[in-house]
Amino acid sequence: MLTIGELASYAGVTVRAVRHYHAKGLLPEPERDHSGYRRYGADTVIELVRIRTLADAGVPLARVRELLQANEEEFAAAVADIDKRLRAEIGERQRHRERIARLAAGDSLALPQEVVDYLERLRALGVDERIVQVERDGWIPLAARSPERVSEWMARKREQIANPQIIDFYLTLGKALNRSDDDPRLVELADSLAAYITQMANEQGEFYVDDTGIEPLFAELLDTHVFDTLPPARRLIELLTKRGWTGWTKLERVNPTQGAAGTP
Repeated sequence: MLTIGELASYAGVTVRAVRHYHAKGLLPEPERDHSGYRRYGADTVIELVRIRTLADAGVPLARVRELLQANEEEFAAAVADIDKRLRAEIGERQRHRERIARLAAGDSLALPQEVVDYLERLRALGVDERIVQVERDGWIPLAARSPERVSEWMARKREQIANPQIIDFYLTLGKALNRSDDDPRLVELADSLAAYITQMANEQGEFYVDDTGIEPLFAELLDTHVFDTLPPARRLIELLTKRGWTGWTKLERVNPTQGAAGTP
């Protein structure tokens, strides 16, 4: 016969756990012997191991009592149900791990994977990291505000960065970040960008260019963030406005009288 300490040791639990199982009615508590000790037999060790195994698997103690009293068929069905729940929890934890890994890699948990992939593509193409960061910062509120449109916007973005003109735009802008507002590269950039946007509007329609569905006030807020982070971008938009287009987040055609095409 075993003492409570010996029982706990054989079953791989603590004395406190044994007493807890006693209090919950899961494990019968024997009467004390003439020496004042509670003595346990081998059957109690077996029962305690079964309780510990179920508890370690995440089975609530209230359910443990039910399973200990179940017949073979009921026990098998319960185990299958527990396994299904555990597999779902493992899948959820794996998703958490992937999100944490993305955060450790510098990508925001607030961004959908397809946006993260797009940003990585920009980096792979050699786009200046400051521009990538501004793109990322802009996508965070956009994805939070209109998650149902992210896939549509991303499809368009992937199509655009497949065009060498757009990549050249990004690369040239990156080189201009460390230069003054009167850098002639910005004028050249405005010319090429205006030509590209006009061509795209003519071929795809202005709806394709400006179909963001972003409220003007929200677009203005995002533009301000871009201009504060990348000052040359403000000068670029000023030049672009004189060439018939305006806006960073929300592209719009402007009245031709506001500026002549090609005017610095």
